[in-house]
Amino acid sequence: MPATPTTDPLQRERDHLAASRAALRAMREDVESLDIRDVTGTWVTALVLQNQIEARIAALADLSHTPLFFGRLDYLHAISEELSEGSGGESFYIGRRHVHDADGDPMVIDWRAPVSQPFYRASRTEPLDVERRRRFGYTGGELTAYEDEHLCDPAEDDTSSALLAAEIEKPRVGPMRDIVATIQPEQDEIVRADISGTLCVQGAPGTGKTAVGLHRVAYLLYAHRERLARTGTLVIGPNNAFLSYIEQVLPALGELDVAQATVQQLVGHVEVRGEDSPEAARLKGDARMAEVLRRAVRSGIALPTEPCVVIRGSRRWRVPVHELVAIIEELKDREIRYGAAAEALPQRIAHAVLLKMEQGGEAPDDRVQDAVARNSAVKAVVKACWPAVDPAKLVLRLLSDPEFLAACADGVLTAEEQAAVLWLKPGRSVKSARWTAADAVLVDEATDLVRRTASLGHVVLDEAQDLSPMQYRAVGRRCTTGSATVLGDLAQGTTPWATASWPEALHHLGKPAAHIEELTKGFRVPEEVIAYASRLLPSIAPGLNPASSVREAPGSLTIRQVAGEERTGAVVEACRRALEREGSTGLIAADARVPALARALAEAGLAHLAPGTETSAEARLTLVPASLAKGLEYDYVVLDEPAAVVAGEPDERTGLRRLYVALTRAVSGLEVLHAEPLPEQLR
Repeated sequence: MPATPTTDPLQRERDHLAASRAALRAMREDVESLDIRDVTGTWVTALVLQNQIEARIAALADLSHTPLFFGRLDYLHAISEELSEGSGGESFYIGRRHVHDADGDPMVIDWRAPVSQPFYRASRTEPLDVERRRRFGYTGGELTAYEDEHLCDPAEDDTSSALLAAEIEKPRVGPMRDIVATIQPEQDEIVRADISGTLCVQGAPGTGKTAVGLHRVAYLLYAHRERLARTGTLVIGPNNAFLSYIEQVLPALGELDVAQATVQQLVGHVEVRGEDSPEAARLKGDARMAEVLRRAVRSGIALPTEPCVVIRGSRRWRVPVHELVAIIEELKDREIRYGAAAEALPQRIAHAVLLKMEQGGEAPDDRVQDAVARNSAVKAVVKACWPAVDPAKLVLRLLSDPEFLAACADGVLTAEEQAAVLWLKPGRSVKSARWTAADAVLVDEATDLVRRTASLGHVVLDEAQDLSPMQYRAVGRRCTTGSATVLGDLAQGTTPWATASWPEALHHLGKPAAHIEELTKGFRVPEEVIAYASRLLPSIAPGLNPASSVREAPGSLTIRQVAGEERTGAVVEACRRALEREGSTGLIAADARVPALARALAEAGLAHLAPGTETSAEARLTLVPASLAKGLEYDYVVLDEPAAVVAGEPDERTGLRRLYVALTRAVSGLEVLHAEPLPEQLR
């Protein structure tokens, strides 16, 4: 006999979850059973199809501890055809990916589908035809609770969602989680913004800007999959620890083909083994260096002083000097890539020869032109007038040869600035030179001047406030034909060249028309903590609006002054207390204090991880140098000696910005311990 349908609403939802998981398994098994032996014409076709099948199988994985759906929408009326499936009275389960049954009917709707959008946007003032929005609560992968909002019922109180709050405040162990179940209306607008334009998001700590950027990638891949499959997507983060922290978000949403990199990895033409002074790094990152490099690349161009004489058989064809000069001047004036011009020059000279052949009664074709372009006389002119350029060797010469730098930087850099960027110990070769991170960006600029950098369909640039103008240019040339999502917080700029404004940054990125959005409502950092950290804003970013938080958590902030000789021990005990609670703990300290704290933790028997190492139930404490804290978050943070964090930077403003970052990494609680006086702004 068939089972009797249950009248328990929670059990019905559990049954739907079980049925959905079974349907997802069936979808995966269908793909796994595909036999492509009779449909592939060549081994190349077979390989491509097999790779596509394997990617599809991976995308259909059922993550047992990740809810397959997190919400449900009950509409009042039929859904219009252009929005998707459905008719009046139907319910739509909203989840991380689409799941259908054996008949092709949807059991779970992808959160990115148009029909899912009201889950994030609907309200009592604008219900968007939603009669009821249901949220689900989970423990592990088990559905344990639900909560309803009747958006069209005026008698129902307008209360906040307890399940939503619980999901936002859920302890953080492991890598960064997706926020697909908690996206807020202002975040959803950014996520679903059109791909054709570049978007810049100024986001205060805890506003979820990083997660919004990652979900935007997932949305764009859903809405423009074919286009982005051809052109590619890239997420750029500040360091490897940050990339390790975020790397699981997109796979959890079913997106496996998004590349991740740091700016330094993008410009990895040379091995970085040296370090610049702050002033040298600032100058090398200045946008004026682009003009210096342009001059350097083109410095070898010379005008001919002798004609080009091509011998073919018994005849000699002569291209006079004035024609050669005109060809070279025309290529110079067009400002095309140096390498492209070098390839065009022999063809232009050969074309001039062909014209003379035709005037002499011959009938040459394209094969003759190609042969003339390879003629030794033509090659000699090209080598003398438009010599080949090796970008790394060129930058090596520029930073080693004062006279060459002076010639290329005349009127662009002052004599003092030229002296600052020159290497104290010039490198003898590209391999032996002690290249710095800023030098690598210069090599990348020179490389692009010679040969165009490939452009992607969409680039997400996170923690963008820390990039120099030359680094912005390096990122910008990787999305010249595509769009970008730029994420950052001016108050968290901690490099000597940190950007002063987003319009300035977007200009260097090559996206001056980008739309700028500001997120100031926090969902991660408690109000007490963000209010305390915001005391620094007038000193570090006076033009920014202070952030607020929707989370009231009394007692989330503790400030303790201890005696100098007791400081390290007090920090260790604070970490021990934090570990008694559920979730992750981050001990953030000035970089110089990290070795001493590492020894103290080891002596106390407290195992700790390095930033970027995934936390687990057995290892929940991470020792974080302040220089690597940006972009990371922990349930509980113990902050050691704020004054030392400030003193660890070359200037006070940068130090206070570094402190602002450290103060805003906590999701549930922050304990600050200090022996030295706190910075004046925090007293």
